[in-house]
Amino acid sequence: MNELILAINELGKEKGIDPDILFQAVEDALVAAYKKNSNSNQNVTVNMNKETGEIHVYAYHTVVEGEAQNDDEISLADAREINPNYQVGDSVSVEVTPKNFGRIAAQNAKQVVVQRIREAERGQVYERFQSRNQDIVTGIIQRMENKNVYIDLGKVEAVLTPNEQIPGEVYQYHDRMKTFIVEVKRSTKGPQIMVSRTHPGLLKRLFELEVPEIHDGVVEIKSVAREPGMRSKISVYTADENVDPVGACVGHKGMRVQTIVNELRGEKIDIVKYSEDPAQYVANALSPAKVVSTCVNEDEKICRVVVPDYQLSLAIGKEGQNARLAAKLTGWKIDIKSESQAKAEDAE
Repeated sequence: MNELILAINELGKEKGIDPDILFQAVEDALVAAYKKNSNSNQNVTVNMNKETGEIHVYAYHTVVEGEAQNDDEISLADAREINPNYQVGDSVSVEVTPKNFGRIAAQNAKQVVVQRIREAERGQVYERFQSRNQDIVTGIIQRMENKNVYIDLGKVEAVLTPNEQIPGEVYQYHDRMKTFIVEVKRSTKGPQIMVSRTHPGLLKRLFELEVPEIHDGVVEIKSVAREPGMRSKISVYTADENVDPVGACVGHKGMRVQTIVNELRGEKIDIVKYSEDPAQYVANALSPAKVVSTCVNEDEKICRVVVPDYQLSLAIGKEGQNARLAAKLTGWKIDIKSESQAKAEDAE
């Protein structure tokens, strides 16, 4: 049994698992093995010496007045033969270790230790990824099945389901790719990591990784609006007058934002300056369109915007995308009119 003790201690160190957890698992398994082999359901415990591997099985009996009715009871007379001080209701432990129990123990212990190590490793992986929920992970595409993309993250696979995939994005075997963890679930086969390429959090975390001013808290991301694979808008703010929040995110010659655009396979990104003034914020959000004037209706949370005639289609965007994203970013309904339309309405 010394070999078993050495194996438990070595495996514990190697896998980063407290050996006491493994010893406890072995003892629990030996209780089950004893009950199975003796065809008994009595209350027993197994003690295993952590240095020598010596095993002792103890059965516990409750002292009763008359004759014992089952394996869990012992008569007062029999109990007092063991120790004359026993009283009715006391618990008496009696060693019941079978002669061949060492061999049974060895067979059971190996199986249980392997199983418990597997469980502990799954638990560690779950905890590690649970602590990284709502964060970015980098993995390698392993396989595609039923439109799901399976990504190798090291000790576990992440699942990118069709509704979390960027429309039109092509996934190739062995491609390295960043994804955003949206959920970590426990399952019988180990932790299930659900990831996304469409979540606004992916864009936010990419900026946090790429822009030191955001990482350090000098520049703050106020809001993100995404139409994955097409276009995104992000609003940024800083209390430091010496820092240009938009310039920090764009980077020298556009390098920082271009890195993120490349990671998102060409998704266009508008970076706009946040403002406490709703009219200014909406005007900024409609970038790259230029705004002539804005009129805010606080009660209905609608902002009426006037743009030059030649900028109307740019302000609205293809299929209304620019206006839609600006509304999503700011939380305001936006009514866009050209200067000609506005003048005509005013004339009426």
